[in-house]
Amino acid sequence: MHPYRIPIALQQEVDRQINELLIEPSESEWGHPIACVSKKNGSIRLYVDYRHLNSFTIADAYPMQNSKDLLFEVGQANYITVLDLTKGYWQIPMAEEAKPYTTFVTHHGHYQFCVMPFGMKNAGSTFQKVMDQVLVKHRAYCRSYIDNVAVFSKTWEQHIKHLCVVFQTIQRVGFPINLKKCNFARRRVKFLGHVVGSGQHSPDPGKVESIKNISVPTTKKEIRSFLGLTSYYREYIPNFASLVLSLTELTKNRVPNIIPWNEVAEQAFTKLKAQLVKAPSLYTPNLSKPYQLYTDASATAIGACLSQNDEKGTENPIAFFSKKLTETQTRWATIEREAYAVIEALKRFDTWIFGAKIEVISDYNPLTYLTLTTPQSAKLTRWALALQRYNIAISYRKSVKHENADALSILPIPVS
Repeated sequence: MHPYRIPIALQQEVDRQINELLIEPSESEWGHPIACVSKKNGSIRLYVDYRHLNSFTIADAYPMQNSKDLLFEVGQANYITVLDLTKGYWQIPMAEEAKPYTTFVTHHGHYQFCVMPFGMKNAGSTFQKVMDQVLVKHRAYCRSYIDNVAVFSKTWEQHIKHLCVVFQTIQRVGFPINLKKCNFARRRVKFLGHVVGSGQHSPDPGKVESIKNISVPTTKKEIRSFLGLTSYYREYIPNFASLVLSLTELTKNRVPNIIPWNEVAEQAFTKLKAQLVKAPSLYTPNLSKPYQLYTDASATAIGACLSQNDEKGTENPIAFFSKKLTETQTRWATIEREAYAVIEALKRFDTWIFGAKIEVISDYNPLTYLTLTTPQSAKLTRWALALQRYNIAISYRKSVKHENADALSILPIPVS
């Protein structure tokens, strides 16, 4: 790849990194271009374009943390501290044989990194692996997602002890902490694009505001980007799959790249942003309590809502789920679509609900016989057998009564 023109500000950043021994002269045949990225605080970050190298790199199989599971685990706490590690990648030295592959072109010539740089394909998973090893003894009250570290506790006294232990551990390995970006001992904090704490979580208002201000997309790339952003918060939006149906249709191959925007798409676009703005706070599941699982199916999609009763008997939503049906699935019989909604919802929430008592609530009465009689079709028989791994009871509730006055008005979710 051809080198990019290097701004004066970036030249100064390169000089600083040379002085800090982060990089060293290189004679490698590799030579990646560099650019600069402005950070929120006004400083400049050196960015090396490793796209060519990444195309040859075998992906690290190390499993990344599931962000949703982290949100629930951290969100149960009453006191939470979120730590931001400063330039954590640079605390990990590069192996001598790997250094030449990091070489980049500067106004001074070729340089290679002595430490792990940003932008390499496996940098994130490598750093996650290191953090998991560093914090392995503290997993009960401290979890990390790459360089975001959350310390969480039920009581104030516990939190002070947990913070002291985690600080000592991080200090021993030499990872600096950016105090300006930390949040200490909060009831609710921003973490991984959400606001979590005290048994609840909701979308980060700042992220929601950014989505709210997105202009009408004009190309497939723009509409895919919009759908990707909103999909991250789909568990807060009842009926998400049905809501975005007209938008996903515009991403198909038969649609030109400059999308034919119409009134239906405009309505879906506007409604989706409005739903996100008024998204409810969801509750962290209590693994020792039974669940209610509301399911529903239409001709085009399935949906579900998982909820639990609190100590006062109020029913609180934990998560929403929806999924568009394929063309073949839309031709299934009603009983099959309704049963499929149950199966898919159980799979989606399996991490939380397996082993617990679950009441499946449907407004389709024949579904109640799925676990009581022998189904007539092979498909239903397979699903009936799959349900045996769960402690469930299926109950019928008329559409007009298919909601709980103590729960949010959006329970349950129609998928029409």
